[in-house]
Parts: sequence; structure tokens; C-alpha cells
Amino acid sequence: MATLTPAPQVALDTDLLLRLRDDWARVMGAFAPGLADLENVLCRAAEAVCGRAPQRVLDLGGGPGLLAERMSRRWAGAAVTLVDLDPVLLALARAALPGTARALEGDLSTSDWVRPAGGGHHLVTVVMALHYLSPARARVLYRDARRVLAPGGLLVVADLIPDDGAAALMRALTPAPDLAAAELAWTGWWDGLAAVTALRPLLSARAAVFRDRPPAEFTAPVSWHAAAARRAGFRQVGVVWRCGAHAAVAAVA
Repeated sequence: MATLTPAPQVALDTDLLLRLRDDWARVMGAFAPGLADLENVLCRAAEAVCGRAPQRVLDLGGGPGLLAERMSRRWAGAAVTLVDLDPVLLALARAALPGTARALEGDLSTSDWVRPAGGGHHLVTVVMALHYLSPARARVLYRDARRVLAPGGLLVVADLIPDDGAAALMRALTPAPDLAAAELAWTGWWDGLAAVTALRPLLSARAAVFRDRPPAEFTAPVSWHAAAARRAGFRQVGVVWRCGAHAAVAAVA
């Protein structure tokens, strides 16, 4: 797509919206335990690197906006932008984000989101989204993230990122023992949305968007991410959080 457009706003009952977002958090927590701790580490790292609260934040693949909302509330006055391709998740984000944040449609498998999202960001986050991309596109995303960051800004990529220095341990931890239950919860969450009349048009739109877009399920070790970040021009790269085989790689522009 050539431009980013604001996600449509859907009229949802407040209690329903809260329940859907709470259930989403539980589903994601089953896939990646420790996400709450990750958010705290991520925010403290951004504050340390910036020397203050970041003023421009970009959440790539931000889904229904739980992280974007919490960053908006933690850093009052910050301009927080969420980018995602899923029309359902964008609508849920738009319905819940505060006025200082915006939710935009954007496809991370291209670079078309870069110009409309703008530059000069102090923090860019990619949480549980990179695995949807192929290795080649993931490398490009590192370069694109570097382009939209201000000098000295911070990129945090969190996903299934095993430690290649502990291969046997990582194999034992991947997949998580409750992966089957997490996948059932994922399916159940999406099935439950079909009963929400206001979301049915967006569910149809989502089916069309992802009909020919199976996730790449890309997984690479820390060394791959560090190399991709350095090739993209980041000065410092390291792991700032780990929970089992999931980790967060931080890179300073």
C-alpha cells in the first residue's frame, strides 16, 4: 500500500472491549510468558537510553494496542503511533487508545509504512511480530527501523529468539509445554469475535488480507539479530530481557 490510513473506529460496548483486550493479553501471555516483565524492562531501557521519557514512540505490529496504550499512559504527552495490518486488531486499538496515540494501517512486509509513519522516533518496538516475516524482510525491517529512529534512539525486538550459546537448553524450552493450549486459546479468541456484530465486516476484511499471507514463522538466534542490527547501522546491540527461548534484543541507533 502506498499510504497509511487511520484504522476505522468501531462502536463497542466498553465492557466487551475490556474483556476482548484482557483475553488477548492472556492468550499472548500463554505464547510468551513474562510479557509484563518485558514491558517494564523495555520502558526502563528506553528511559535510560533517552535520558528522559521518549517523546516519539512507534509500535510496529502493535495489534490491539495494549503496549501502545500502556506506553501512552506511562509517558503522558508522548506521541505514540501503532502500525498494524490486521483490520480487526486495528479497530480494537483505535477504540481503546488515548487521544495522544494513533493507530495506522501498515504492512511490515513492505517498506511503504516508513514515510507516512515519519521519522525522529526515540523508541521503536516490534513485539511478537517479526516472526511473521521472512528472513529477508526481517533484515529490511531492521534497516527501516533505523531510518525512522532519531540519532541515539532505541529499537527493541522481542520474539522467539533462542540463545545460540545454549542450544540444548533452548531446544528443551521450545516449544513451550503449554503451546497446544495457547493455540486453542488463540483459535477460541478469534472464533468468539464472530459473535460481535460490529466486527463481522472487519473479520471479512481480515480474511481477505491474510488469505495469501501465511506467517513465515521465522525464528533466528541472538547472533542473527545482532548481525542484522549492526548491518542496518545500529551502534550497540544486546539482549535486555529473556524468558526461556523468548528474548528482547535492544539496538541503539
